[in-house]
Amino acid sequence: MGSYVYDFTQGNRDQKELLGGKGANLAEMTNLGLPVPPGFTISTDACRAFLVAGVEPAGLQDEVDAHVRALEERMGRRLGDPVDPLLVSVRSGAKFSMPGMMETVLDVGLNDESVAGLAAQSGDDRFATDSYRRLLQMFGSTVLGVESDAFGDRLDALKAERGVTSDADLSADDLRSLVADFKAVIREHTGADFPQDPREQLRRAVHAVFESWNTPRAALYRRQERIPDDLGTAVNVQAMVFGNRGASSGSGVCFTRDPATGEPGVYGDYLVNAQGEDVVAGIRNTVPLADLGEIDPTSYHELLRIMEVLEKHYRDMCDLEFTIEEGHLWMLQTRVGKRTAEAAVRIATDMIAEGLIDQDEALLRVSGHQLVALMFPRFAPDPDRHPVATGMNASPGAAVGRAVLDTETAVAWAERGETVILVRKETNPDDLAGMMAAHGVLTARGGKTSHAAVVARGMGVTCVCGVEAIEIDLPNRRFTVYGGPTVEEGDVISIDGTTGEVFLGEVPVSDPDVVRRLEGETVEDRTADMVGALLERADQVRRLGVRANADTPEDAIRARRFGAAGIGLCRTEHMFLGERRHLVERLIVAREEGERHAALAQLEPLQRQDFSEIFEAMDGLPVTVRLIDPPLHEFLPDLTDLAVRVAIEEERHEENLRDHDMLEAVRRLHEHNPMLGLRGVRLGIAIPGLFIMQARAIAAATADRIEAGGDPRPEIMVPLVVHERELTLVRAELEQVIAEVSAERGIDLRIPIGTMIELPRAALLADRIARTADFFSFGTNDLTQTTWGFSRDDVEAAFFPAYRDRGVFPVSPFESIDVDGVGELVRIGSRLGKETKPDLHIGVCGEHGGDPESIHFFDEAGIDYVSCSPFRVPVARWEAARAVLSRR
Repeated sequence: MGSYVYDFTQGNRDQKELLGGKGANLAEMTNLGLPVPPGFTISTDACRAFLVAGVEPAGLQDEVDAHVRALEERMGRRLGDPVDPLLVSVRSGAKFSMPGMMETVLDVGLNDESVAGLAAQSGDDRFATDSYRRLLQMFGSTVLGVESDAFGDRLDALKAERGVTSDADLSADDLRSLVADFKAVIREHTGADFPQDPREQLRRAVHAVFESWNTPRAALYRRQERIPDDLGTAVNVQAMVFGNRGASSGSGVCFTRDPATGEPGVYGDYLVNAQGEDVVAGIRNTVPLADLGEIDPTSYHELLRIMEVLEKHYRDMCDLEFTIEEGHLWMLQTRVGKRTAEAAVRIATDMIAEGLIDQDEALLRVSGHQLVALMFPRFAPDPDRHPVATGMNASPGAAVGRAVLDTETAVAWAERGETVILVRKETNPDDLAGMMAAHGVLTARGGKTSHAAVVARGMGVTCVCGVEAIEIDLPNRRFTVYGGPTVEEGDVISIDGTTGEVFLGEVPVSDPDVVRRLEGETVEDRTADMVGALLERADQVRRLGVRANADTPEDAIRARRFGAAGIGLCRTEHMFLGERRHLVERLIVAREEGERHAALAQLEPLQRQDFSEIFEAMDGLPVTVRLIDPPLHEFLPDLTDLAVRVAIEEERHEENLRDHDMLEAVRRLHEHNPMLGLRGVRLGIAIPGLFIMQARAIAAATADRIEAGGDPRPEIMVPLVVHERELTLVRAELEQVIAEVSAERGIDLRIPIGTMIELPRAALLADRIARTADFFSFGTNDLTQTTWGFSRDDVEAAFFPAYRDRGVFPVSPFESIDVDGVGELVRIGSRLGKETKPDLHIGVCGEHGGDPESIHFFDEAGIDYVSCSPFRVPVARWEAARAVLSRR
């Protein structure tokens, strides 16, 4: 095998790293003996070398030339031959599927001479001229950088002049005039003529595909899908087969199962007399794949046979692209198909029943992100609600928002906090940013295999495609429903990606059946039942425990229903809000010890009641109570507002001692950087009695539950410890209070006392802190802030987008754990803690506890449990099992 270029006969599906997904799968289909047009793949190694150096790596052109000669020999034609020309397609193909994000050039090898040879060889002058027109258009926009509208506008103008709506209705003479126009466009925009040398066309097309790896839309897609930037793309050069050779030809895309629902059957789109790009672009509305059975029964039944072969071979739902050239079926691509979350569950469980996979493989097939999508709200049933239009149910879910008609508006409105639905005639890869900003996508054209449908499914965005009843009036910023209303940009619409229905106004949403099933309700929903069954298997497989972050009895009850094994973070500061805020204010402004004690005495029974209710909801399971953490000034009035009020009172000679005292306290507690100021353990040391009050309330509530026959299991967590002496001082006070309550109630209370590790110093000196801690819980939110030197509330909008764009990090470190930095501190802290206490229990209670990628890291790092929001508990259970299975 050569160093950069590989024939389709030389690879297999396991070489995606080298050959890209498309090249590896073309090789696999070739190995299976399926009808694949011959060709070769230029490896990702060549792409990476090209992108680093800016020029082809040495020897690449010689290898390409050798493979072109071999292809010419096999096909009995020469590239660019004026009598019987060989034409090739040049397509991208990265390791991970990136539909529509990179470039494709078809019909490479045509020029002013070979177009006549193609016409003579095919006996079809119109077909040859149309192919040349397509090459000029694709090469001009893709390789030469001419705006695609420069070609599209001329094509639309010619059709309007001829009074036709379809490209297929243009005559050979019409297309010849278009070829001349397109060549003039290229000359006008580039200052040079379209290259007539076929090998120059091929070389430049290959370079364009390499360079398309770094286009803004490709980079944006990789960030969205968390695909590394350094992989590069392979390039597939393949002998052209033509779906645009008349009524006995065509192109299509199909799935071996429904990618929206997972149901078995015949799903796909077909276009007569068209090339594959016409299908996926959605510029012409397709016919259902089943119609091919009437149009060309022989090719249809052969396609069904191949679909069955590929699905059984890959043991998964496959996405296929094919072309029929004058009745001969050719396979152009296969890959494991993108699917909705609902389809992923249905396909996985059906394949268990069919004996293709087992439950563990099913868990690996369905990601935590997809489980989240299944828990999204749906439209509440309403028999009196009627859609204004209906299209293809391309990607399920319920989306409500203001209609916007282009990507720029979608992004701008979303950035100002609007919820939007992107409405387009059809989407193209440049609409990716708008699709990411929108809550839903609605298109007038295209089917389930169009760009909009494929990308929306991959991102979990609700999408309805091919709504032919709507006509978009972009100049006047509105769209009209045929025989119905006109919708202005900014009007609220609702789209149902499960049914394909479009509604005017806001439609109420309800919890999906999956959520209701997980909360213990009886529902008649197969997907919900399948999720429940797979979660039971996940619990058998996973090592990592899953707790919940819950501050109220209601949250605790929901978390328990969702399968939480306790509460890993009960934030007590949330209990001081609302009507209790005035008691905190009294505590802070108290001038004498007696006043402070009085305020604490009023707070204690309220806290005791809070804990009693939560302990009851979590009876028999651990509840980790974090003592009050945030700066106390957060409970006080705004400094500026209060100063203005006091100034006005003084000007009016209206003495208000309380306001003066409050202003003095706010000024005293005011900090320039409060997140690094008087908070956490520092409060317990600086304000006598505060932590003692909370500990007494916890101990008393524990005794109450025991006396009531319950089994409370509280744990007290001291926040923001950075020095072992801090924990030693506070622990002594807490233990004294617990002992006092034990003596008073005649109950032996054993309440573990631990700490949060949320500062770099604490992680690096965790062995010392562990001497006085019964457990650790990593607070990864603050640990991320202090490791990176970021203030989360300030930086995410300020410069994170620029950091992601420039590749500083692929995803916010607050969203997914920074494995190299913050993650390393977690590893160090865990290792040091267990060196001191081998049985030290260690958890994580930041937002990362519910992030699928982070859960894999925590499992690998040996953490005992993660704690996340109640809604994320099923996701954490699911992903914890996948973490174990992915290492087997």
